[in-house]
Amino acid sequence: MNQTFALRGAVIANGQEIENGLVVVEGQTIQFAGPAGNYTGDMPQQVLEVKEGWITPGFIDIHMHGIEGHDTMDGTPESLQAISRALTRFGVTTFLATTMTSPYSELETVLKSIAQNSRNGLPGAQVAGIHLEGPWINPRYKGAQKEENIAVPELDDVRRLYELAEGLIKVVTIAPEQPEALAAISWLEGQGVIVSAGHTGATFAQAAHAVEAGVRHFTHCFNAMTGLHHREPGVVGAAMYHEQLSTELIADGIHVHPAVMKILYRVKTAGRLALVSDSMRATAMGEGTYDLGGQEVHVHGEQAKLADGTLAGSILTLNRAVGNMVTLGGVPLPEAVDMASLTPASILGIADRKGRLDAGYDADIVVLDKSFEVKSTFVAGREVYRSH
Repeated sequence: MNQTFALRGAVIANGQEIENGLVVVEGQTIQFAGPAGNYTGDMPQQVLEVKEGWITPGFIDIHMHGIEGHDTMDGTPESLQAISRALTRFGVTTFLATTMTSPYSELETVLKSIAQNSRNGLPGAQVAGIHLEGPWINPRYKGAQKEENIAVPELDDVRRLYELAEGLIKVVTIAPEQPEALAAISWLEGQGVIVSAGHTGATFAQAAHAVEAGVRHFTHCFNAMTGLHHREPGVVGAAMYHEQLSTELIADGIHVHPAVMKILYRVKTAGRLALVSDSMRATAMGEGTYDLGGQEVHVHGEQAKLADGTLAGSILTLNRAVGNMVTLGGVPLPEAVDMASLTPASILGIADRKGRLDAGYDADIVVLDKSFEVKSTFVAGREVYRSH
């Protein structure tokens, strides 16, 4: 299907679930989305009936490293293409290729490769840009990143990486308390980059200074940052206090307790809370031992850990994150869907064409079953995945 077609069933659109809904696609664009009874045009010959489940916007993952044995840091076109294909199995239609703390020489190679290969188009989910996570982080809050590769964000290095990525760096995770970080934050913000506080030991006051300098986002809230205390609110407190700023959540029920997931949702609301996978190459691979930035990661059950027990990224997928917000967090389905589509689109500044089912929007569409498993994924009106 890549011409004119329709999907009929329960549609998640405009913040609500439309029981008898219809989505009509022509070429790469949605022509209509809403109650079937409101459609006055000609019905396309191809109509996909969704008997159970929901028709939703395509998901947008603004923080993912890898999946199915591949990682952004591989720095090859084959790996990026494999990630693009694999993501569609889990409803992701747009993503930020996320790097990790590595030597500058390696980061430079990877950034150039992503810039070159993403512009040629990908077979599945499309790259909207790059999320540079590290190397400008706090060693004490490094998580599963290699300490020997952590660096000070000197402006010359910041500029060089930005230029090598040919404008594709959209998000930078940085520890704002580190030397020279505030100058880097200010410069990046001036280039239109979304600067995110993460892997940070900042105090609440230091986080407030960072917000003044240009921080607009918080990386995987609660994880790898100073926690909330009633006498020192830390970075978690800053993420909650600055209500206009957005934050990420790894909603697997492991990185953050389900009760805390719900508290963060209540404070930030769906419009400022973006679900992310933070997925690594072990995602969708089953139990075993895998590599993450040259470190051994052991996957058992739903957890991925280093040998010392440190949580090592996640093996979460975005469709499961949506399901977890509903089943564990008690969030209404339309809002959980927004947190994986419209909210990240708004953060990236692309909510005028992605993140919702509406006339004139890109035909990035997902069909979910009642268990939140993906049945079909469409990117720009083309079906790129269908479950057997």
